[in-house]
Amino acid sequence: MAAFDLKTYLRLKQEQVNVGLLRLLPPAASGRIADAMRYSVTAGGKRLRPILCLAAAEAVGGRAEDALPAAVALELIHTYSLIHDDLPAMDDDGLRRGKPTCHVAFDEATAILAGDALLTLAFQLLAAPQGPPGVPTDGRLRVIHVLAVAAGHAGMIGGQMADIAAEGNPITLSELERLHLLKTGALITAAIESGAILGGGTAEQIRHLNRYARNIGLAFQITDDILNVEGDPAVLGKAVGTDQKKNKSTYPALLGLEASRRLAAQRVKESLQALEYFDKKVIPLRALAHYVIERQR
Repeated sequence: MAAFDLKTYLRLKQEQVNVGLLRLLPPAASGRIADAMRYSVTAGGKRLRPILCLAAAEAVGGRAEDALPAAVALELIHTYSLIHDDLPAMDDDGLRRGKPTCHVAFDEATAILAGDALLTLAFQLLAAPQGPPGVPTDGRLRVIHVLAVAAGHAGMIGGQMADIAAEGNPITLSELERLHLLKTGALITAAIESGAILGGGTAEQIRHLNRYARNIGLAFQITDDILNVEGDPAVLGKAVGTDQKKNKSTYPALLGLEASRRLAAQRVKESLQALEYFDKKVIPLRALAHYVIERQR
């Protein structure tokens, strides 16, 4: 049997998500807010969260196409969060994905509104009366709830607030983990769970996949922290060393680089153990777990 080609898989799924995004976004040159939305969404990016959503749907025996609206919504939510994270009142970053951030390319007010519009558009898509054929309405309602919780005060926004509060204030490893289970992990877990729901997954399948997601979410954040120390800005598309300058609580700051790498590898190992429940349909998820810590951007 031929080896799984992750590079090709990522490219095909990225194309699928990008087509869905372009169909949904307002047309080019249809106003300043539309331009800002399109600018941020089409700036590039790994599309990791939507790809995880599609892969989870397939892992439980479903069709990726049925999970595509949720995958697109996840990327809209993620992009909104990046626009707001980059604002001067937050991380004050000037580059994102190798391009000027939204508030630099436009202005702060437009960036705030573009982020708000993308978040709203995500739920407009999920709540559309005509959903994918064959996908039960109760499944879509569950996904709307999962994503709303993950994006809100008990998820991503709560984690961002905790991250701000931790700047300059030493925290423990367990506190740092809780912070990132919200800030980064909540949306990654929601991506996996949403795909599994829309793929018709059982409660037991979703339980194992959520364990997988929790661990790769932490591995992803640990790797992000490491890249902020030693990554290549040209590859990352953004500045490095910013965490230390802002006195942020990070894994390398708390543990050192080598211990952080070992912890990320351990998280990936635990994520793979969660997939032992499944058959070969989870091969893409296994490959994605390794990709999370081997990436350079």
